[in-house]
This record gives sequence, C-alpha cells and structure tokens, in this order.
Amino acid sequence: MSILKSMTRRALIGVAGAAMMVSAMPAASFAQDVTIPIIVKDTTSFYWQIVLAGARAAGKDLGVTVPELGAQSESDINGQISILENAVAGKPAAVVISPTEFKALGKPIDEAAKSVPIIGIDSSADSKAFTSFLTTDNVQGGRIAADGLAAAIKEATGKEEGEIAVITSLPGVGSLDQRHDGFMEQLKAKYPGLTVVADKYADGQATTGLNMMTDLITANPNLVGVFASNLIMAQGVGQAIAENKLGDKIKVIGFDSDEKTVGFLKEGVLAGLVVQDPYRMGYDGVKTALAVSKGEKVETFVDTGANLVTKANMAEPKIDALLNPKVN
Repeated sequence: MSILKSMTRRALIGVAGAAMMVSAMPAASFAQDVTIPIIVKDTTSFYWQIVLAGARAAGKDLGVTVPELGAQSESDINGQISILENAVAGKPAAVVISPTEFKALGKPIDEAAKSVPIIGIDSSADSKAFTSFLTTDNVQGGRIAADGLAAAIKEATGKEEGEIAVITSLPGVGSLDQRHDGFMEQLKAKYPGLTVVADKYADGQATTGLNMMTDLITANPNLVGVFASNLIMAQGVGQAIAENKLGDKIKVIGFDSDEKTVGFLKEGVLAGLVVQDPYRMGYDGVKTALAVSKGEKVETFVDTGANLVTKANMAEPKIDALLNPKVN
C-alpha cells in the first residue's frame, strides 16, 4: 500500500505540475498563434505607411502576426473588398480595416463580421458590425480646418471675409464627407463672411488636385482660401500654389502630412495642416483586435485626436512627434 500510495502521490504531483505548466502557457502560445491582418486604403501613401508602422510595432510588442494588406490606390474599392474576403478566408483572430468607401464596404464588412471580429480605423462604412472603431473625429477635424483657414485669411487680409474653395479627394468616403460637413457647419456658424465659390470632388490623384487648383486660380481671381481635405489633395493644391507663387494671396489648409506638405508649410505655400495620429490608429487598432479576440471588453468608439499644425507651432514636441513618426 505504501508503495502504491507513493506512486500515486508522485503521479498526482506530476499531473499537477503539468497542469501548472499548461496554465502558464496559454498567453505565450496564444500570442504566437494569433494573426491579425490590417487592411489600409493605399499601401503606397505615406499616411497609410504610418498606420502600418504602428500596426507593425503593435505586432512586435504583443507577439502577434500582422499581415500588412491594402490596394495600390484609395479608389480601388473592388480591390479592397477582395483583399478583405481573402483575409477572412484565412481565419484570422480579427481584422483591422479602413474602408475605402462608405456604401460599397458596408455589406462586405457585414459578411466578414459573421466569421471574425472587425475593428475599424480612420474611415467608417455602412455597417453596424464593427466591434470597435478608432478614428479621428472627422467632423471636428473639419471644424478645426475652418478655424485655421479663417485665422490665416484674417492674418493676411485683416478680416474673415472672401471667396474660398473646397477640394475633396473622392466622393462617398466616410471620413472625407465628415470633414466636409464639419467645415461647412463651422463656416455657417462662425464665418458668414467666407463664401464657398467652388466645392469640387477629385478622383484620388494628386495631379487632379493640381489641375483643379490651377483652373480655380484662373476662374476665381478673388480667391483667398482653400480647404484640401486629405493628404493627396493637399499635395496637388500645394503644388499649384507653389508654381504660381500665390502662398501670400491664397491661404490653404490641408489634412494630414508628409515630407512634401511639411515642406510646403515651412515655405509658406500652405498655411496649415490638420494632422491626425495615424500611428496610434495602427497600433491601437491591432491592440484592440487582440483584446477582442481574447474575449476582453473594449470601447466601441475611440477618438484618436487631431491638431492644427502651422509654421508657428510645428517645432513643439507634441506636434513634431506627429509630423515625424517612426515609420521603420
């Protein structure tokens, strides 16, 4: 009996030890097995490269595999839908996505969410299936742009009056529509002296923004301001202002930043940039997706913030960190 008891005791100790090892292992093994794809609008754009850099850092810090996916252009809506369908077919733990177009991505996201949790970043879609959404308050971003443009025009002319234009990169994009709405609402509420004489939609290409702005300069000699509502349009509009040497006469507020637009800001070609925190969107998007995949409770909406950057404040530490994110 004593030998049997001894053997039984040793066996139980062995089983208990194994159980303790198993209980200690799940976090490490879980993280190693987790795949969370991130799907952006355009892998070639600097803005989206910052988002991907944040996601990449989160993957490294959290021990998660993060495939970096996306089309070659923000206008490739069908391409993004195919990428989403293929990503879901791989049975990941969750998917992080910035939808290219509000209406078109609604049903594909609804369908994807039947299989995996979907975390939205930056732009919304016509879907209620997002588990969590991390984005700039784009309506507020539009208001910030209106305030910045009015201030720049007043500094140049002594009054908040004159003809202005709005150039939007693409129609039907949730974030861009919200910026447009916020901008227009703020003009109506605070700046009745600013009159929108042109409200243009482009095709997502910087050259189109350049050509549109060049035409506006010719057609509207009294133009005093422009709101270019994303990075690509800010590049094109800025190029037209630079080529015509009109930085002193026509004040431009852009949205987002890269080396070119920051250069325009330093040179006085652009009066300001409304800058988001794309690195945080990527990092916290993956972090949130991991939490959801583990059954943890997360916020349904997270505002990642926006700031007006001007030549006067661009050297401040907080602003400098947004303008010069760690992409590698």
